[in-house]
Amino acid sequence: MSARYGRYGAWAAIAAVLVMLPLVHRDPYHLHIMVLILIWSFAYTSWSMMGRFGLTSLGHGGFMGVGAYVTALLWNHLGVSPWLGIPIALVCAGLLALVVAYPCFRFRITGHYFALVTLALSGIVLQVITASRDYTGGSLGYTPQATTGSKLIALQSSDKTVWYFVALAVWAVGLLIWFWVDRSMARHAMEAISEDEDAAAAAGVNVTAEKLKITVLSALMTALAGAVYCQYQMFISPDTVSGIAVSLQMVFAAVVGGLYLALGPTVGAVITILLAETLRIGFGTKAVGWDNLIYGALLVAFIIFLPQGILGSIVDRIRPSRRLGGRRGWGDKMRNRSGMPMQSASEASHDVREYEKP
Repeated sequence: MSARYGRYGAWAAIAAVLVMLPLVHRDPYHLHIMVLILIWSFAYTSWSMMGRFGLTSLGHGGFMGVGAYVTALLWNHLGVSPWLGIPIALVCAGLLALVVAYPCFRFRITGHYFALVTLALSGIVLQVITASRDYTGGSLGYTPQATTGSKLIALQSSDKTVWYFVALAVWAVGLLIWFWVDRSMARHAMEAISEDEDAAAAAGVNVTAEKLKITVLSALMTALAGAVYCQYQMFISPDTVSGIAVSLQMVFAAVVGGLYLALGPTVGAVITILLAETLRIGFGTKAVGWDNLIYGALLVAFIIFLPQGILGSIVDRIRPSRRLGGRRGWGDKMRNRSGMPMQSASEASHDVREYEKP
């Protein structure tokens, strides 16, 4: 009980510090960096919703691009407020996820084949955006029109503090969704599926439906991240919100930060944003593309030498065999994903069967 109160106290302290930060430190540049970290943390958390269950997607750049461009196009061409445009963009991203994922899951296209399908999706979205230059601006980028009326209706503001709290709220929602999935029966079902689809199906788990749920949820969250990023930056381009490079950036951040911890993607976001800013300030245009090269090299190194990620490795050392109320500790969960069995498909399927008993 004391450990639980300690966790709640730690989260409350983090929340208090984050809420008070822009009130005591108003430097615009630092607030800008914090907003970017929070938005990208939400995007990386969205990817980890699938990645933690063995569904390696390289197409999330496509979902983020859909969220950003649909919102901006509806505003510029039809005058649709982002408050309505963002839900429409989410629906488009969800439908795209269904169209791509359902055939894959129905015909059991998994592993590297699924990764290749999603990789193609990311490339297709990038090419569509680039080819539709008359509407999207192509490779030159696209700017939502500045409003001449209510900034609230247009979801526009030049105040960094306002955007900080918007980004903080979105980031907090991402964490709540992460914990909700982690404490739901969907987690047990997905763990059973990731271990052995046949055993999970034999235990009564609807494999296709469970995979679709987590995929659509992840796509919706990623599209929301793209829409918020678009409204904040007031400029988007295919290279910044869509394409393979963005998808690989999400994989890198989630893995390096710690894929199986709620704050792991946030740690990854701190690394990616600070790295990009360091290269931009230190080398300017000479360093264009260096960040992707560094991401790739570090990703290979982490997968080989530190598969639990930075935060995951720290937590695993602090509490390597912790059990909470019968649930396995974070250390055990991460060791399972690192190659050592934690929970077999039969055990996870048993959890599902027990839950389904009247």
